[in-house]
Amino acid sequence: MATIHLTLAPFLLLAAIFLSTEVTAQPAAPAPGPAGPINITAILEKGGQFVTFIRLLNTTQIGKQINIQVNSSSEGMTVFAPTDNAFQNLKPGTLNKLSHDDQVKLILYHVSPKFYTMDDLLSVSNPVRTQATGRDGGAVYGLNFTGQGNQVNVSTGVIETRVSNALRKERPLAVYVVDMVLLPEEMFGEHKISPVAPSPKSKSPAVSDDSDDSSKKAAVPSEKSGSGEMNVGLGFGLGLVMLCLKFIV
Repeated sequence: MATIHLTLAPFLLLAAIFLSTEVTAQPAAPAPGPAGPINITAILEKGGQFVTFIRLLNTTQIGKQINIQVNSSSEGMTVFAPTDNAFQNLKPGTLNKLSHDDQVKLILYHVSPKFYTMDDLLSVSNPVRTQATGRDGGAVYGLNFTGQGNQVNVSTGVIETRVSNALRKERPLAVYVVDMVLLPEEMFGEHKISPVAPSPKSKSPAVSDDSDDSSKKAAVPSEKSGSGEMNVGLGFGLGLVMLCLKFIV
C-alpha cells in the first residue's frame, strides 16, 4: 500500500501544480472605462416624456451649449425640464407666437448655471439666476424656490409648480421634472400684455363748443340787426315830427 502511494505522489503533485496554474492564469475582470460625456438630450430621451422640450433644445441650440458647458464648468448646471403635458397645457399658439429670440430666452430660463441638489433649493437665496439672466438690458429672469421637507416649489411670478423627481442628480448636472412650463414674468407678466387699443375720444364736446360759439356768433348779428331796425324806426318818427312842425310854422 505504501508503494502505491509513493507511485501516485508525483502525479498528485503535478495535478496540484496544474490546477493552481489554471486558477492564477484566469484574466482579471476589466476595470470600468471612464464615463462618457454628459448629454442632456440622451437623459431626457431616457425619461420618455420630453419630446417638445428636446425639440426646443435642438432648434435653439441650447442643448449643445449645455453639453459643452456642463462638461467644462466647475459650477455645474441645473435643468428644469417641462413634460409634454406641460407644453400642451399652454394656451394654443403660445409657442408659435414667440420669435426665435424669445424661444431662446424661454428655454434658457429653464437652465441655471449652477448645480443644485433638492436640499440646496430649499435653502438657496432667491431669486436664483438662470441662463436668461441679464438679457433684455439686464433683466432679472430669476426663479424663486420655497418648500419644506421633501417638497420644493418653484415660482416665476406668473406660475408656481412643484419640482418633481430627478432624472439626474449627480454632479455636475441635475435634471428635475416640472409639470408646468416656467413662464418668466419679464415675458409673460401683466405689464407685458399688450393693452386693448383705446377707442378714439368722442369729439362731441368740441362740436358742442363749436356750436355754442357759432350760436353766440349768430346771436350777435341778430342783435345788431334788431338795433338797426330800431334806429330806422326812430329816424322815421323824428322825420314826421319835423315835417309837422314845418307846416305849423
